[in-house]
Amino acid sequence: MSREGAMTERSRRGHLKENLVLYGALAANVGIAVAKFVAAAITGSSSMLTEGVHSLVDSGNQLLLLYGQARARQRPDARHPFGYGRELYFWTFVVAILIFAIGAGVSIYEGILHIRAPEPLRNPLVNYAVLAIAFLLEGASWTLAVREFNAGRGDAGWWQAVRDSKDPAGFIVLFEDSAALFGLAVAAIGVWASHHFGRPELDGIASIAIGAVLAAVALFLAREAKGLIIGEAADPQLIERLRAAIERRPEITSVNHVRTIHTAPDSIFVAISADFDDALPLGEAERLIEEMECDLKAISPAVSSVYIRPEKRADALLDRPG
Repeated sequence: MSREGAMTERSRRGHLKENLVLYGALAANVGIAVAKFVAAAITGSSSMLTEGVHSLVDSGNQLLLLYGQARARQRPDARHPFGYGRELYFWTFVVAILIFAIGAGVSIYEGILHIRAPEPLRNPLVNYAVLAIAFLLEGASWTLAVREFNAGRGDAGWWQAVRDSKDPAGFIVLFEDSAALFGLAVAAIGVWASHHFGRPELDGIASIAIGAVLAAVALFLAREAKGLIIGEAADPQLIERLRAAIERRPEITSVNHVRTIHTAPDSIFVAISADFDDALPLGEAERLIEEMECDLKAISPAVSSVYIRPEKRADALLDRPG
């Protein structure tokens, strides 16, 4: 198989894994949302209604991420010569806004209403049954998300892997499912406490607690999405390998800088400023640049575009960002 074919096959397998996680989460959340809304209507539970809204928002988020992935795979054109890969990052930011505005906002609002005007819960067994089923489905989705996330993080810790990740689809599902499992536990405690102590306002407090967790998750996701939209550099180890590939060339007297930016989760633009040997003929310099571009793309299939600029070291130092 050719190098391009191998890259295409790896990319296809990566997209299939991402879609498997998203479709699994979507299927779980749609079913859970329906069950929670039915249970909330039967029992009058605020935390159960909140959990229904939570699952409904998560379902919409998975649809948006699938749409973002499809848009990101569009081929480059005249208006977008580096492709549409960063559109996925835009939809990630939209997801964060929805979690904050709808998920957290409705949860806190419903909680305040039920504290100010508490309504006794009816038939708690329905809530417990729905929560148990939801926990199993969310747990299955969370397990799938964790398995795929662990497969891609290597030796890095969880937190560092999330911060370094350039593909938000995987860790968004992971965070959503984690928040969902926490919310289910809080909702169960709220329903139990409301009946055990005869204090229906405790169910409203549980709803507010769920909203607070969703708000924290949304703010974190928005921060990560912002960095990706602005543009983040490639992994430092990869940058060093790219630099070393240029430095070992005898025709290069100095590598002034190696600047990278992710134009998509699996696509990196590389810009290099290097000082060429003054004795190198123009024709040889052109051949050398072509060879170096091939070498850099061979280091990682994610390197999609390379720009090499011959530049005197003294001039490059003047242009260095402050």
